[in-house]
This record gives sequence, C-alpha cells and structure tokens, in this order.
Amino acid sequence: MSTHRSIMQPLPGFRSQEVASFLAQMDDQTRRLMEGLQGATPEELEWQPNPGMNTIGMLLAHNAIVEVFWTLVALERAEKPSGEPILGIGDDDDGMPLPEDGKPPAVLGGKDLAFYDTLLKKARAYLKKTAAGVTDADLEKEITRTRPDGTQRVLNVRWYFYHILEHYSGHFGQVLLLRHLYQASRVPTKA
Repeated sequence: MSTHRSIMQPLPGFRSQEVASFLAQMDDQTRRLMEGLQGATPEELEWQPNPGMNTIGMLLAHNAIVEVFWTLVALERAEKPSGEPILGIGDDDDGMPLPEDGKPPAVLGGKDLAFYDTLLKKARAYLKKTAAGVTDADLEKEITRTRPDGTQRVLNVRWYFYHILEHYSGHFGQVLLLRHLYQASRVPTKA
C-alpha cells in the first residue's frame, strides 16, 4: 500500500507564520496552475470562446497585475499603484474588462506560456520581498482607500493576503475551464 502525503508548510524567511502560510498556498496554486497548462500554445493562450470573453493569457496577466497592485496598495501604501515597473506590462494590458464585442489586447498576442510564467514569477518575487517583514501585528492594520467614485473601502492587511489567494484561485478555475473548452472545440464532431 502506498501513501500519498499532502503537507503544506509555511515558507521560511517570513516574520509572520500566517503570512508564510498564505504564500505557501499561493506558490502551490501557481505550481498547480502551470502544471495544468503544460503544452499550451500561444494560439490556445489567446483563444476566445466568443468576442468579449477572457482568454487564458488575459487571466494569467491579470493575476500577475492584481498581485502586484494589491501588494503596492496594502503593503507599500502606494497612492497611485502601478505594476508596470515591476512586471514590464501596463496595469491595463490584461484587457480586462473587455467590452461585449472585445478582442484580446494586442500586447498579449502571440505570447507563449514562458512569457506568462515569467510575469507570475515577477509578481510573486515582488510580493515575497515586500511581505518578508510583515508581522502578525501588521495583519490587523487597517487601510482606507478612496475609490475613483469617491466611496471609501476599509480593509486590513490580513484581508489583502486572503484576497490575493482567493482571487488567484478563482481565475485558476476559469483558466482550466477555458483550456477544456479550447480542447473540446478542436475535437471533430461525429456525424
């Protein structure tokens, strides 16, 4: 009889074990996502089921952009956060949200899986570097953000870590669904 172990350990090098646990979970989600995308071609990464719908590439770029954006907001307290210096792509280069009849952004055209893997790695490296000094007490700190419409949003640093994990995981599911739909669209139908 064989035994399969599923053990999650907090990452070393962080002042907060809770933060280290969130980051271990994020790394596992990324590992699983990239394993699930092995063999994806540029054509597949930019395929849309219909105009106005996201592509796998858009969702991958979006995950990287959001991870950096929220790190800038919650940990760096940036007034005008921009991930472009970190990622090398603009904050709107994911094309999201697309208009109802929209096509994927040209900047992502022809990009291969290695491009997106690099984006995700840059975002994660920035997050880890920035989060290394976060303490358990820091997780309780509240941040008030004024949205473009003037409303205010209050969040704590713990919510930020939760949000980037749940956001990433939600789009992970969308990516796998798009991959399934793409592959199904390539199977000839029997008459």
